[in-house]
Amino acid sequence: MQHLFYFLRKYKYLLYFLFLEIIAVVLIINNNNFHRSKFINTTNTLTGGLLEKVNSISEYTNLEAINQELILENKKLKNDLAKLQTLLDTVTVQQVKDASKYKQKYFYIEGKIIANSFQKTNNFLTVNRGYENEVSSEMAVVNSKGIIGITEHVGPKYTRVQSILNKNSKINASFKNSNHYGTLEWNSKNYNVAQLSDIPRQAKYKIGDTIVTGGKSAIFPEGIPIGTVKNTPTKLSALNTIDVLLFNDMSNLGQVYIIKSFDREEILNLNSQSE
Repeated sequence: MQHLFYFLRKYKYLLYFLFLEIIAVVLIINNNNFHRSKFINTTNTLTGGLLEKVNSISEYTNLEAINQELILENKKLKNDLAKLQTLLDTVTVQQVKDASKYKQKYFYIEGKIIANSFQKTNNFLTVNRGYENEVSSEMAVVNSKGIIGITEHVGPKYTRVQSILNKNSKINASFKNSNHYGTLEWNSKNYNVAQLSDIPRQAKYKIGDTIVTGGKSAIFPEGIPIGTVKNTPTKLSALNTIDVLLFNDMSNLGQVYIIKSFDREEILNLNSQSE
């Protein structure tokens, strides 16, 4: 307190001068339109600059998160490429007589989720891509963490996606460490947890095992991550159901990939003939 009194006593004339200056400036601004306009413009400029800096910092933070996601995805792609290279090195490469027999199976279209529901019984998303971007109905929607849904209604620039958090969603899924598969569904209770049903009694699995898309889907490529086993049945039956803790936070989705399967029609035709 003594230091404060000493400061006020030492600089009292300067403080008094500044006080009078502030009063003078306020009077000038209030009584002169020209100076008032200049003051407002200057204030807006300073405020706008500050807000722009804050927004830049916010965008930079978001870019860091997106960049980290891209780094992880790039790492996975590099690992997959390394595995493929190892496989190619172990087989005898024969001359391809008819190159038309070897075609690309999937085509990826990048996009962004602009609307998302996750707390209803039947949830949908909107992605900023449409048939102008070669999107059509019944195409897979995924991101770097796993599956998200299937395209449904397609417009010129936007598409509605049926979320995996939808009572009507049924996706072929399997255990990563075995060939046993089931059907991924959702009981509309928890947006972080889906259900894998129709699991045969013979399937061997434990809590924490990874669930991926199965090879019987005409829409999703095989092996896309879904989640991990959350629990196991207390009593086994012929067909069983377990909870799957999803890798994706379905309440927080951004960048996605829409996947077109070139073999979809052929697979559907074969499946319909076998029924």
